[in-house]
Amino acid sequence: MESPLVSVIMPCYNMEKYISDTIASVRKQTFPHWELVIVDDASTDRTVDIVKSYQNQDDRIRFFVKPTHSGIADTRNQCLKMAQGRYLAFLDSDDVWYPEKLEKQLQFMTERNIGFSYSSYDCIDDSGNPLHKTVKAKCDLDYEAYLRNTIIGCSTVMLDKSVVGEVIVPNFRTSEDTATWLNILKKGFLAYAIEQPLTSYRIRQHSASSNKLKASTDLWRVYRQNEKLPLFKVLVCFSSYAFNAIKKRL
Repeated sequence: MESPLVSVIMPCYNMEKYISDTIASVRKQTFPHWELVIVDDASTDRTVDIVKSYQNQDDRIRFFVKPTHSGIADTRNQCLKMAQGRYLAFLDSDDVWYPEKLEKQLQFMTERNIGFSYSSYDCIDDSGNPLHKTVKAKCDLDYEAYLRNTIIGCSTVMLDKSVVGEVIVPNFRTSEDTATWLNILKKGFLAYAIEQPLTSYRIRQHSASSNKLKASTDLWRVYRQNEKLPLFKVLVCFSSYAFNAIKKRL
């Protein structure tokens, strides 16, 4: 039986410092049947030139450059529109996969016939050096559990479209991935945990996710606008999120 195609979803914007390592980690995968779908959100640095140089070396890389900057949610959705694979694997353009990431995660999902999985991940610094900190995917998550513990690392997620259906990213500045997973989970699916770290997550000082006030504000908007939760439940979920976020970084 022919291996299923995995579409790697990679939005990028001004990532000239990191994107070579990220693309290289996809090309080193032990599972070869992938397409890397990269959409650039009108970068002003050398990101486009770097991606084009890799595209010239590997015809599995598909690349589109947007004429104007419109943000991460729109860029992810453009990637999803271009994706041709049954499976979607998400990868931010500053993170790095371990070589067996796709092979192990695809095996995990096909053996269990599941539509949504995520894994533990290791943390690295801006230069790619290990911080000797692992964020562990300890348990399978349903909708209610994920509301209280947004532990799913975007670059660890793989989805089977034949199970979860169409994937659309809601328009939020930083918590768009959280809103996406919630939209899937509230249909009744579970996010199944892989305890082994399969990804390195880069912690950057000036990244969007490092701006805790902005990220917290966006998460509050996700709870209120996307999930339409009553205020009391938002307060409970947000308090639990904050506690787990602090615990995750200890």
